[in-house]
Formats: sequence, structure tokens, C-alpha cells
Amino acid sequence: MSHIPHRSHWNNRWTFMLATAGSAIGLGNIWKLPYMIGVNGGSAFVIIFLLCIFLVGIPLMMTEILLGRRAQKNPLDGMNVLALEAKTSTHWKWLGGMGMVTGLLILGFYSVIGGWVLRYIGASASGAFSNITAMQSTENFNQLLASPFSLLFWHTVFMMMTMGVVARGVNSGLEKANNILIPALFSILLVLLGYSMSVGDMQAAYQFMFSLDFSKLTPTVVLSALGHAFFSLSLGMGSVMVYGSYLQKNVSIARTTIYIALADTMLGLLVGLAIYSLVFANQLEPSAGPGLIFQTLPIAFGHMPWGNLIATLFFMLVAFAAWTSAISLVEPAIAWIVENTRIRRKTAAFFLGLIIWLLGVAVVLSFNEWKEVKIVFGLNIFESLDKLTSTILLPLGGLFMAIFAGYFMKKDHVQDELNLAGYKFKLWQMTNNYIAPIAITAVFLYLLGVIK
Repeated sequence: MSHIPHRSHWNNRWTFMLATAGSAIGLGNIWKLPYMIGVNGGSAFVIIFLLCIFLVGIPLMMTEILLGRRAQKNPLDGMNVLALEAKTSTHWKWLGGMGMVTGLLILGFYSVIGGWVLRYIGASASGAFSNITAMQSTENFNQLLASPFSLLFWHTVFMMMTMGVVARGVNSGLEKANNILIPALFSILLVLLGYSMSVGDMQAAYQFMFSLDFSKLTPTVVLSALGHAFFSLSLGMGSVMVYGSYLQKNVSIARTTIYIALADTMLGLLVGLAIYSLVFANQLEPSAGPGLIFQTLPIAFGHMPWGNLIATLFFMLVAFAAWTSAISLVEPAIAWIVENTRIRRKTAAFFLGLIIWLLGVAVVLSFNEWKEVKIVFGLNIFESLDKLTSTILLPLGGLFMAIFAGYFMKKDHVQDELNLAGYKFKLWQMTNNYIAPIAITAVFLYLLGVIK
């Protein structure tokens, strides 16, 4: 399939890897993975999570990249082109459209949480955590959620940061931002890890995360690990597919996918070690849940030497991760607008950003003024968007991408993109065609409460 002459491409494999790693490394890794390790029994969850990354995450990421590079278009038009090439129904284009919409819905609430992180950078730098008590930390977080004006301000700042990068395009915007942010993110992590090793209880953290304890292994832990492995790599929403569409033909999809998955997973686990060494050193609760970084960690930072500086660096790390992921959430829809209309990228970024910002306003109000407004399943706006995207749209997107590539695309077209032969191609086929769909279906049914 020929390349579209005007289409932008990554300058090299390194920039693609940084961008896709940036998409994958987000709040899911730094905010969600550590607390999921805590509430799911530590080591049992980590072991299953790593297995799932290799058996489900990597094959599906390869699939999404190959679809994007083969199509050379945004997800909606790309799936249409691929369906025509495969001589199958063009209704497959709606799979690409569903992924684009999913990304925008996620960004509507992701931006609000990104705003929390920005607010905590300021609080850390101002010394607000010094000698803070558990009650004060909880009160600070509750006050933030209760203030629509504060939430709205930081949501607005985060959206402006995101759309400012997207408006600049692939090479001037996405590439340059990721070339700076991802190395900065890992540099800050190394500083935090070194600090945690010197003042924290790294041995207890390592024991908690990596000692073999199969007594805590339950079906719930397995399915939670499988679900998080899937979501942590940003699969099923078109982000990886559109980044793949900017990838040159001579780059190995298999090799780069493995590097990206390793970087993404390693970062999440290192953050977990850094966090839990501080949690255990300060006799805090490892199974604190979603409040771990916003309510529990400030207590630890507030009682450590150089705590304000380390807290500031930590929340900058989280902000960088959230920012790179937010950029990837909106890029598929921007690509569709630019490729199908005469609207310039900057104009598209402004108006699409405005629509997402308005959705974010509703999310902001769901924490305070509209707290009692229920949408579906008895959930408020924020909870409804989270459940709709995380438990329904993302698993469906990943499942149907695997089915399309495995059962509808011509085998030689898939092999041409993956450049795999013999047992390597058979291994991809087995994981993509059988293991991943079964695993995703199990997670889907579990998250919907069909299986317990």
C-alpha cells in the first residue's frame, strides 16, 4: 500500500518509540498501577501482570501498530481502507471511529485528574506538606474536590498544555514534546528511586512487590492484572494505531513494541518500588487505593528530609506522564479532521479542545455541585465516563482489532507489515487470534460483573 505523499512521519524509530511509550506511560502506570499492586496483594498481582503484558499486551500492540502502518490514515479512514483491501465489510471503519470517540471521552475526565496533579506540584513547591497529618492530607484533597473554581482552573491549564502540543503537528509538536518529556520523566524517576533507596525501606518494598506469595492469588487478582496490562499500554482507542500510521516501513514492529512495553512496565514497577519504600518507612497503609498518591504520599513527603523538593519532583513526573498520554488521546481525532476537511490543524485543535474542555467542566461539577446527578448504573458523570470507556469501549476496541487482523486481513499482508516468519509469526498468531481474545472477553465479562 503506497504512502500518502503529504502525510507526516516520525523522523526515526527512536522518536516513534518515545511517542508511543509516552502514550502508554500515563496515570495508569504512575497513579493506578502502584495502588492496584497494594489492593491486590502485592507480588501475586505483579507476577500475573507481567505474564499478561507478554501474552496479551505486546501481541495486541503489534496488531494495532501494523493496522496503522498498513492503512497510512487515521483510525476511521484507516479501517475503511483495510476492510476494502481485505474485501470485507466497510462497517469495520466504525471500529476506528469508536476508538477515536473513546479517546476523546477519556480525555474529558483525564484532563481533570491531570489538573489535580498540576495543583499538587504547586502545593509541594510551596511547602504545604511539611509535617502534615493524615487528617490534614485528606482534608486538603477533599477541599480541592469541593472547589469547582480550583478544579476548573487546573483542568483548563492542562487542556491548554495538551492542545498546544497537538496543534503543532507530528514533527514540531508530538515529536519534540516526547523527545524532551520522556527522558525527563525517566531522569526524575531515577532521582526519586535513589532518594527512596537512601531514606525509605526498599527491602520491604521489594519483598512486598516481588516475593512469591501464591496464597494471595485469586481469580479477581488474575482478572485485575489482565485488565490493567491491557489498559496500561493504551490499547483499543486508536492512539497506538494513529502513531503507527506515522511509522516508516523499514522499522521492525515486533522489536519496537517489545522495547516500548518493557519501558512502560519497568517505569510502573520502579515507581511502585519508590512509592512503597516510602510508604513502609513511614508505617503507612500499602492498600490505600486510589488516594495513594494524593492522600497517603503527601504524609510521607511531609516527614522526610528534602520532602518538599522530592514531592515536587514526584508530581512533575506524574504530570509529564499524564501530559504525554493526553496528547495521544486526542491525536486520532485531530488526524481525521485534518485528513478529511480543509480545517487546519491549529483550528481543529482549538475547537476540538474546546469541546473536550466543556465535557471536562461537567466532570469537574460531578465532584461538587452535580455530585447527586446520576447518569447510568447509578453513577455520576465522572464515574459513568470511566466505566463506559474502561469497562466497555476499550476492551471491545482491542478485541475487534485482534479479530480483524487475525481473521479478516490477508495473511501475507499481515506478514508483510510484521516482517515475521516461521515460529515467530505462528507465536504472534496464537497470541493474537486465540489467547488475547479469550483473555479480553474474560476481563470484559468480569468488569461487567457477569463472572465473579
